[in-house]
Amino acid sequence: MSEKGIFPSRFLFYIITISMFLLILSSVFLLQFGNTSLIPRSVFKLILLNGTSIYLKPSVKNEQIKLPFLSSGSSQVDAQIPIENGESSCQKSSNGKKMCNSWQQKIKSCNTNQALLRVYMYDLPSEFHFGLLGWKGKSNQMWPDVNDPSRFPSYPGGLNLQHSMEYWLTLDLLSSNTPNVVRPCAAIRVKNSSHADVIFVPFFSSLSYNRHSKLQGKEKISVNKMLQNKLVQFLNMRNEWKRFGGNDHLIVAHHPNSMLDARGKLGSAMFVLADFGRYPTEVANLEKDIIAPYRHVVRTIPSADSAPFDKRPILVFFQGAIYRKDGGAIRHELYYLLKDEKDVHFAFGTIQGNGVNQAGQGMASSKFCLNIAGDTPSSNRLFDAIVSHCVPVIISDEIELPFEDVIDYSEFCLFVHASDAVKKGYLLNLLRGIKRDQWTKMWEKLKEIVRHLQYQYPSQPCDAVDMIWEAVARKVSSVRFRIHRENRYRRSEQTT
Repeated sequence: MSEKGIFPSRFLFYIITISMFLLILSSVFLLQFGNTSLIPRSVFKLILLNGTSIYLKPSVKNEQIKLPFLSSGSSQVDAQIPIENGESSCQKSSNGKKMCNSWQQKIKSCNTNQALLRVYMYDLPSEFHFGLLGWKGKSNQMWPDVNDPSRFPSYPGGLNLQHSMEYWLTLDLLSSNTPNVVRPCAAIRVKNSSHADVIFVPFFSSLSYNRHSKLQGKEKISVNKMLQNKLVQFLNMRNEWKRFGGNDHLIVAHHPNSMLDARGKLGSAMFVLADFGRYPTEVANLEKDIIAPYRHVVRTIPSADSAPFDKRPILVFFQGAIYRKDGGAIRHELYYLLKDEKDVHFAFGTIQGNGVNQAGQGMASSKFCLNIAGDTPSSNRLFDAIVSHCVPVIISDEIELPFEDVIDYSEFCLFVHASDAVKKGYLLNLLRGIKRDQWTKMWEKLKEIVRHLQYQYPSQPCDAVDMIWEAVARKVSSVRFRIHRENRYRRSEQTT
């Protein structure tokens, strides 16, 4: 080839190379300095992070904008929540999901632009909620004043407490509109139901069952059953219920016997439950419902006071009812296997007298605490063990656990099939084979996880109330998906 032919080829190569370099350089420049007029502010990049839609603004570093759940029939709320470096209070589970959202900081004033979940709460008469605690408001006063805890009634103690989440969730919603209460901004109460992601039904159903399920005097129907009947009638008349058939409603029914008469009629709603032991799958299931932790009854051991491996002389601890029906029959089998072992405490116990304190002291002095299926798959005993930093040994094949999509219980619990647990020597050989360093890793994890299982007022970031609201938020998108699919042929069917 002649020199004249080679020269244009080389020249063309150099031109293309330089052009590509300038193109790459200009692209980098535009992305780095996107806050100038060269890029309109309306140009955002949409990415998917952990299955959640997030917008990234080029003009602000470390700023994420969470898209709110869209409510049918309502306009989208512009939710812009900046996150500053070092402000996150969340933890990540082993699967990478956040246990609680990083923007859920304690704030004095929460609004619909900040909240993860917008909740409409029915103004039910007090007989459904605080009236069951003896509260009587002034004329035209629907709710107690939550500014001052001394001005609203406390929840009954003892075993009543273990199902008290109906109380804590209602208080949290009331406080969301109270400027002086400092709390996380996971959920906020809205006044217009069309702007809500979920509709909350403030019925203290567990308290109603515990206190009012038996006939009194000349009653022909118990207060508990009467309230359920009135609630069903109330909901069936509401446009909010009719709009989506109750699919977007949230009802707390944590006691396994609560809402016994109404649950089948209201089964389209989301339930907050302890487990599914006494529910048919068409009424309650993991697809739509939320499993909430029991409220523990023993005291929480401060991390600094928690006894390490060598300071816990008891290998295995269990104290409670031994003879149970249904799946709980395994308890008396294990009792006869373990009762005579020297480093095992397996005894009958109740809350009567000093029973709760004795159980708490025993758990805090034990390396492992048995959580065995009883009349239902779950019990409060698991959460008493966790706040005592006693490694739970779960022997309940049908158990469901709170927030298991973001919490890996295998990091701090041992799971044993019931069929293996009743084999002679199996359980003790397993537990005695766990060395100090293995146990200590689980013990350290227990101390971290306690905060997610605590109920309190006001609620705190990543506590049980905060975690329940976030669990509800994770269900909302699937609820909307189901509603929208059911609405596909609504218009055409109405015209026929």
